[in-house]
Amino acid sequence: MMTVRLAIVADIHHGTPSATKRGDAALGLVEEFAHYVRDADVSHVLDLGDRISDVDHDTDLRLEAEVAEAFRAVEKPIWHMNGNHDRDHLSVAQNEEILGQTLGHETHDIGGWRIVLWRADSRIHRGADHSGFVLREPDLLWLSRVAQAADRPLLVVSHVPLSGHSQTGNYYFQNNPGLSTYPMAERARAALAQARVPVVCLAGHVHWNTVTTVDGIPHLTQQSLTESFTTEGGPAAAMGVIELGETVMWDVVGHDPFNARLTPSARRWTPALPNFRAHPEMRARHTQTAS
Repeated sequence: MMTVRLAIVADIHHGTPSATKRGDAALGLVEEFAHYVRDADVSHVLDLGDRISDVDHDTDLRLEAEVAEAFRAVEKPIWHMNGNHDRDHLSVAQNEEILGQTLGHETHDIGGWRIVLWRADSRIHRGADHSGFVLREPDLLWLSRVAQAADRPLLVVSHVPLSGHSQTGNYYFQNNPGLSTYPMAERARAALAQARVPVVCLAGHVHWNTVTTVDGIPHLTQQSLTESFTTEGGPAAAMGVIELGETVMWDVVGHDPFNARLTPSARRWTPALPNFRAHPEMRARHTQTAS
């Protein structure tokens, strides 16, 4: 199988520094990323979203435009995702105008792999009855159809991770795990499980490098370009390359380096047991033991 190499940048968070985000370093690090891409022998670049730290409509327009201008130094085609900060005060259409590309769902076949840009709603909705992400039915149906029709391995790219993996130790999400994924992420995982080909998922949002395998599908999250909670106050400067072939090689450089070698498979796992108390066989064993 012909390999595919893609460069990755996540959660740039250009803007005024806040909490552990070093947004003041963002544009200089995008310039460094352009040099990294030049030397990395990749065909495309993935921007996983959260290009800015949002403030208000007018400020966000300016910040997004400054990041788009910085990206002009990158000499490879870029596929952009919208993060929640890109959507707090700006519409999808406004992000499209600034970046000069459409930001709906897309697939691209390259070198034996299908790159799936799953651009589900990434806005955090805030209201009296719900605060968090909303996973809409049309987005789930699109993902399900892509998985069912897959005739080659899939790299599924999103801003928000689908794994639902533990956030223990995460500065932002240890105590806010509901904002680390979609409220119906298990349905998205079930949609992906329909694929009869290897699947790898890649996301940003949670600001750390992780690999979590669910139902035989590896889920990767890449560290933010400007995050500092793992790097003692300095920006992580995380820049990655993923190489897709019979095996998957993922390498992140910067001040929070990480690498992984994966062999994705089309095999899926045996479905998990329900709660033991709800399982008739388990209840029967418990009753026999008690008696």
